Amino acid sequence: MQNFMLLWGTISNAPFMTKSMTGFGVASREIGSFTAMVEVKSLNSKFADISLRLPAQLNSQEIAIRKNVVDLLTRGKITVVVDITTDSPEDHLIDKEQFEKYYQVYKKIAESVNADAGELLKLAIQAPGVINAPNNQLLPEDVITAIPSVISSALLECDKFRQQEGAELETKLKEYLESIRVNLDRVDQLDSGRSGRVAERLKSSLANLNLDVEVDKNRFEQELIYYIEKFDISEEKVRLTNHLNYFLEVLESGDQVGKKLGFVSQEIGREINTIGSKANDADIQKHVVVMKEELEKIKEQSLNIL
Repeated sequence: MQNFMLLWGTISNAPFMTKSMTGFGVASREIGSFTAMVEVKSLNSKFADISLRLPAQLNSQEIAIRKNVVDLLTRGKITVVVDITTDSPEDHLIDKEQFEKYYQVYKKIAESVNADAGELLKLAIQAPGVINAPNNQLLPEDVITAIPSVISSALLECDKFRQQEGAELETKLKEYLESIRVNLDRVDQLDSGRSGRVAERLKSSLANLNLDVEVDKNRFEQELIYYIEKFDISEEKVRLTNHLNYFLEVLESGDQVGKKLGFVSQEIGREINTIGSKANDADIQKHVVVMKEELEKIKEQSLNIL
């Protein structure tokens, strides 16, 4: 059992990089007449949700196995299945004593109700404990000793898969981010002369009213300044640019960034929404809609980042 724990110590986490929580890994090894196969699947989850299916003799090691799964894969909905098969007939036997006990019980029940006893053989064979499958039987020590390293190999394969998926996700996120930048630049171009256009539109509207009153120019200019400042989006554009830069910085750090990217995405969305509501400009609003669409893609993909 000491060797078992030492083998677990060989697992170490990979260098920091963007990783997906979606992963798959499989590993197998032949030990005499037995074959140990381990399959690891991982999906996105806020926490480490681990499901294990192990041979009975490894149940006492479940805590150690869970710890090492978390150490390498960190979080996600993770399933680890250990399957033992054998080509040797003597390793896959029927427990005759158990079979006879079940058969006699079923036979008495059938006779008591005058039922057909033709299916009793099938029922007795399928009864619990009759088929002594490799996963449930007493496995040789060399098989038990080999299983930890096979699990380690499958976990590492799953981690490699996550790295590949993470690299693809990072590329997509950068594309979405760049699209937001492009549309923000266009918003900035449209915004450069917007104050003057707003002022001219207000003056023209006031002139068209044909009011038979004297307009106080100083008061009008004060109200105009107040109105323009109310719809000014300069600060929002600066904050949005800063958030986009920070998002990229966090993404490239690769140190389990999924949750942090989600928080930064919320801040990006807040600035985009404010620009849309304050701009009061149809052309700017078109680019705001595109930025919102790209941000939704970012949020969706960020949920799968470790």
